[in-house]
Amino acid sequence: MIRPYQAFSDHLLLAVRLTPNGGRDQIDGVDLDTDGRAHLKARVSVPPEKGKANKALTALIAKQLGLARSSISLVSGDTARKKILRIDADPEDVIKKLDALTGS
Repeated sequence: MIRPYQAFSDHLLLAVRLTPNGGRDQIDGVDLDTDGRAHLKARVSVPPEKGKANKALTALIAKQLGLARSSISLVSGDTARKKILRIDADPEDVIKKLDALTGS
């Protein structure tokens, strides 16, 4: 089972590959990159202008996991497709929700 996250005692880091201008806001499952690292595939309908796609990604992840948007922050990948999100919530709870969301 591939997992796109790394859990810590009080937060979780989630690797995401974002497709802006994707036609709709949606999570498309988990995939491996060429280096064999797992990431969550996500798409948003907004363009990658002035942080709009990053904000849409944060809102999408928050909605899908039932969390406040303020509990999710972008750690790296501001202008890249591959991003690392920090989720400040109970890691076990988030893992359960991510596994249910991705069918893991």
